Amino acid sequence: MKGLHTITWILVIIGGLNWLLVGLFGWDVGTIFGGMSAPISKIIYVLVGLSALVELFSHKKNCKACSTSGSMPSSTPNM
Repeated sequence: MKGLHTITWILVIIGGLNWLLVGLFGWDVGTIFGGMSAPISKIIYVLVGLSALVELFSHKKNCKACSTSGSMPSSTPNM
């Protein structure tokens, strides 16, 4: 399951960076592969979307940082 988590996390990062490029420069990484109508681009977009769903539903139980006691570390000092 760790391998699937790693692959899906990488694909989610790639998708996020793609949206950053679209938002800032209007440039879609999918144009490298022939645009949205190219089969390889569609496959990549589907894999990124499925990866987001996998992360959404399984991240908490697969991520060591998220599943530790106390969930997320506190950024404010204890007084």
